[in-house]
Amino acid sequence: MIELRAVEPGDVDEFFSHQLDPGANHMAAFAAKNPSDRGVFDLHWQQILSDSGITVRTIVADGDVVGSILAYRDGSIPEISYWIDRSRWGQGITTAAVGLFLEEFPERPVRARAVADNASSIRILERYGFKVIGEAQSFANARGAVVRELELELA
Repeated sequence: MIELRAVEPGDVDEFFSHQLDPGANHMAAFAAKNPSDRGVFDLHWQQILSDSGITVRTIVADGDVVGSILAYRDGSIPEISYWIDRSRWGQGITTAAVGLFLEEFPERPVRARAVADNASSIRILERYGFKVIGEAQSFANARGAVVRELELELA
């Protein structure tokens, strides 16, 4: 069973452990310069949790904290972002979590971004009606290179 709930203090420790996975960082591409820097991570999450303009939820699968999903403002249009423990990829968790989040967060339009070679994430977003509206070339810390990033929107 997949559910979303408010972030609890202990969840952040799980989020940090998920961020340490090199493969997950590579796929996310736009990760922290040093994923193992707990101080930077904690500051980032403190800012997220204290910002009333950000809607953030913990993703729970069968009682385990497996990730997070949030909507923040990048300009006037909200953008969603998510991170799932790599050991739980391919189990339908992200698909279910995105669907639950979009039900809870009805504001439209809403956008998302994905590195162009992250086919799974793009497929999940398109399943819920997101359409590619643009692309950019951006430097990705986790890859140490410029990558092609797609911008998607759900109207």
